[in-house]
Amino acid sequence: MLLSYPQPIELAIAQIESVLVKEEEQAPLPDASLSLRSLALLLLQNDSALWQRLRLSDRASQFIRTIIEETAQQLGESPMAAITRARQQRASMLEQTVLSEPSVTRMTWAERLHQLTVHPLTGFPILLFILYFGIYQFVGQFGAGVLVDAIETTFETYISPVVNHAAAWLFPWKPLQDLVANEYGIITLGIRYAVAIVLPVVSTYFLMFSLLEDSGYLPRLSLMLDRLFKLIGLSGRAVIPMVLGLGCDTMATIVTRTLETKRERVIATFLLSLAIPCAAQWGVILGLLAQKPAALMIWAGFITTIFLVMGFLTAKLLPGHKADFFIEVPPLRLPRLQNILVKTYVRMKWYFWEIIPLFIWASVLIWVGRLTGLFDLIIQGLQPITLWLGLPPAAAPIFLYGFFRRDYGAAGLFDLQQTGALDGAQLLVAAVVLTLFLPCIAQLQVMLKERGFKTTLVMVSFIIPFAFVMGYVMNMFTQVLGVSF
Repeated sequence: MLLSYPQPIELAIAQIESVLVKEEEQAPLPDASLSLRSLALLLLQNDSALWQRLRLSDRASQFIRTIIEETAQQLGESPMAAITRARQQRASMLEQTVLSEPSVTRMTWAERLHQLTVHPLTGFPILLFILYFGIYQFVGQFGAGVLVDAIETTFETYISPVVNHAAAWLFPWKPLQDLVANEYGIITLGIRYAVAIVLPVVSTYFLMFSLLEDSGYLPRLSLMLDRLFKLIGLSGRAVIPMVLGLGCDTMATIVTRTLETKRERVIATFLLSLAIPCAAQWGVILGLLAQKPAALMIWAGFITTIFLVMGFLTAKLLPGHKADFFIEVPPLRLPRLQNILVKTYVRMKWYFWEIIPLFIWASVLIWVGRLTGLFDLIIQGLQPITLWLGLPPAAAPIFLYGFFRRDYGAAGLFDLQQTGALDGAQLLVAAVVLTLFLPCIAQLQVMLKERGFKTTLVMVSFIIPFAFVMGYVMNMFTQVLGVSF
């Protein structure tokens, strides 16, 4: 059935059709697949592409444009608006004809669960439930605790002694033995950190992240946190890179490309660099502080406060407008095991092949530093800072490790804690500094690529001293209040 338009539109269509018929008598029209009525409607809506293709004579073009102007005067609006409204009314009539709605609408379980996840009164308890069981219990206790202890014990008991013995047998020169074995060797330090400490934490986190992603929960988390993120200059869309940053800050920095404005991308990159620890880093810290719940709560609260305060101040200082927030919300569903395993495998493959070379290079650089004496010189320079923070001189190397990678430093903190060199308060101070410390080398490279040299230099120049100052603040807090764990 032909759709009828208001009388002025129908009259204009007829007039334009007559003009097109005369033009076609002179030369065939290029859009032969369209009817004359369709061409007339497109011309009435000022379709610029069609005007160029038809190449009408000057007289015909002027006559049609006069028809359009007269039609607009009669309607009191543009012909396009009148045509669109007529089509919408017709579509609405068709919808009412073919659709029927039940008198009582019943919400499905998925719709009810959706409402629970996006409403603040119920959404935050759900988020806390996920953080406790998914992050604290699964990643922190199981990944950073049970798995790390098991693999670390295997390394210390079976692998490291064999490597040390083999290196002593193969290489008569002591420096070459130290390159691959002993305290700072590629295998006994770099590979051990990557496989025994980092791998269990990162794998359990990416497994949990893939599960949440496949269930459709993450877009709902974005909706729930949008208002809170607006306070720090971000939209709910920034929740995705922030959550991903808890797995790998390097990957998350790349994902900031999805944010709408440059201002948002700068704020998100800064917060990822400063206050979002990667899975290996916070997993190790979580494992170390798990036996001291009060210290763990103080660390988490302190870092969260810094995240919000620095985000708020950065949003106030940076010029620009707040971004609008639009996001597609997929249906909630039971996660599929195959999807979870494939996503986890892809992320693990990317992360692990990135981290292994960096850990090896870190071991090589430490070996060169020790061989040349530079390593000891840097440690001597760091010792006054560690004493200022209330830490023993033995803690200086972990900040040197942190220069190469923050999670490398966290793994060094794990070794230091195993020897009993730190009490609970000192462990808390070291954890704060390492969390806020310089981004890892890979993230630094991505920051230079994504944000440019000047912006990256400003961020790094602020982050390094800020991390030590906040460590000093935490040390004063524990001493003045006499806090012990």
